[in-house]
Amino acid sequence: DLLLRRGKDALDEGDPEAALEHFSALVDHDPNFAEGYNARATAFYALGMVGPALDDLRQALVLEPRHFSAMRGVGVIFEGMERPEDALEVYQEVLRINPGSAGVTDAVERLVLELEGQAI
Repeated sequence: DLLLRRGKDALDEGDPEAALEHFSALVDHDPNFAEGYNARATAFYALGMVGPALDDLRQALVLEPRHFSAMRGVGVIFEGMERPEDALEVYQEVLRINPGSAGVTDAVERLVLELEGQAI
């Protein structure tokens, strides 16, 4: 809990390098804690390290297949990679698991419009 809190605090303070250190220590300490990988993926992404972020999200989902926050992270990365169809598929799965997921409904609506060729 302490390492997770310190990492999240570092992210909130705009220090993803420090967050990465805390989250890496957390993953080393408890490699079966899915949220540790999800949090570290956020730090990797903030540092522009998309490959390691995706790998950590994958591991979070291996440990907890219904980790909707990790799924959402995959969707965000897919959007950044200009893979809107894949992002939409992931977001729809997030909504199936957690219909009230903040921001995901808007992302689905936006992507559906985009894929239908309509500008927002």
